[in-house]
Order: sequence, then structure tokens, then C-alpha cells
Amino acid sequence: MKLGIVTDSTSDLPKYLIEQYELEVIPSILILDGKEYADGVGISREDFYKRLPSFQTQPTTAAPSIGDFSTCYESLLTRGCDHILSIHAAGQLTTIINSARQAAQDFPEKITVIDSLSLSLGLGFQVIAAAEAAEMGLQAALEAVESTRKRLYVSAALDTMENLRRSGRVPAALSILGGLLNIKPLIELTNGEVKAVGAVRTTKQANERMMNFLLEGGPLERLAILHTGAEPRAKAFLNTVMQKASQSVPRDILMVNVTTVIGTHIGSNGLGFAAVRK
Repeated sequence: MKLGIVTDSTSDLPKYLIEQYELEVIPSILILDGKEYADGVGISREDFYKRLPSFQTQPTTAAPSIGDFSTCYESLLTRGCDHILSIHAAGQLTTIINSARQAAQDFPEKITVIDSLSLSLGLGFQVIAAAEAAEMGLQAALEAVESTRKRLYVSAALDTMENLRRSGRVPAALSILGGLLNIKPLIELTNGEVKAVGAVRTTKQANERMMNFLLEGGPLERLAILHTGAEPRAKAFLNTVMQKASQSVPRDILMVNVTTVIGTHIGSNGLGFAAVRK
């Protein structure tokens, strides 16, 4: 069986991995001052995060259309795929998966759509697991996704909760935490939900707590350091990881400036990670 793998741009997968595993990535939509941009086209991530605090109108996002998915699915099937595994961002946080599911209805028994219950490399690592198992068939790929999801931990330290509050992606009670003076919210993404796991007053304290979260669960199979326009902070964090736990982390660690479609909702200067335990 030839299995096609589809995801969306919130997976944050680097271009070389997309090419290596022959993945299809459907871009989400960024909306700035009423103008729509396909994710990754027209404005760089670096420029976006520099400008984000000063935008007069809060950026918004939109899911790809049903037609975007239909076109992709039809192309893969025409090119010889027997089945398509379509893995997407958490359905509780975005409507992307709804577009995928509706498009899949036009291809009965040819498309399996999966809610990753995650974002960024939390989604991306599930996609990679599926691609690595694809030659063994659909069931093997599904099992690889499920195994990865069970061992996944995604956490972040935000500079502010204001962007999440405005976006409506978190309950009001959670956004209050980030409204306190000089508080840095710590969050995790669990089963598709954003949850508060603490708060600190300084960036240094936030980094230390993030390090504890990362290392407390034992050796890692996969790891990505995530940031929103905070590359120096992310590099310093990675250096500390290597100093403290070089034997417990994988050799190939990704460092990703998170897509603007996610950054719109969490703000700039954030630091996080996506980790898969061994």
C-alpha cells in the first residue's frame, strides 16, 4: 500500500523534513489588516514577531478551505496513493481539522483524518512518526502516531497571556493569570487543551522551570526547542540542555521559530519545547 501523508502548516516542520518524507503541507491563513497571507508567504516569521507588539489591529487567523484539502487529496490519489493519512492541529483550538474531515467525505474510505491533540512540533513529531512507518502500511502508521502522542509533552513560557485572551483560545479564568503584574505564565498543551501549570516573575525563573519540566520525565526520543521571535533565548536554553542532559536528549534537536499562525495567539518572546519520551 502506498500511503500519502498530509498535515497543515501549524506542524512547524522544517522544509528539509517535508522534502525528506514527501509530506503534503496545507498552509493556514494569517490575516493582517484585512489582507490574507498563506502561512509562510508574504511575511517572514522574523518580521512578524518584530512587528507583532506594534500592530494597530490584532492579527487573526483562518483555517484552510475545504477546497484546499480536496485538491491535495485528489492530487495524491491521482499520483498513485492507495490511502491518505491526514494529521492536523488540535480540534479544540482550531477548525483546520473540520475542513479536512469535510473534504475527506468526497473520497470514501480513502482518507483517515486524525486529530493530533497538539500544535507545532507536538503535531509535527506525530507526522514524522507516521511517515517513518508508512512503508509498513496504514495500521503501522496509525500505531506510530498513537505511540508518539502518548509520550508527548508540549510546554511553553509566555511573556504575556494577552494574545491568548484576545484570541478566545483559553478560558477567561486562565487569562487572568497572565494579567497579573510582572507574571510570566507557564502553560502546557494536554489532550488538545491549553492548561496553566504555573507562573513566575522573571524570564530567568521561567527558563529554569521550563528546564525542570523538560528533564523530569527521563530520556527523550525527539526534542524541539520552540520560540516566538526569541532566538537568543532559545539558543541559550538549548546550550543549558546540552550541558545538563546531553546523554538524555537526541542528537538531532530542532530549533523552530514558531509559525505566525500560532504566534498570533501566544505572542512574541515566548519559549517552549515539544518532547517525546523514550
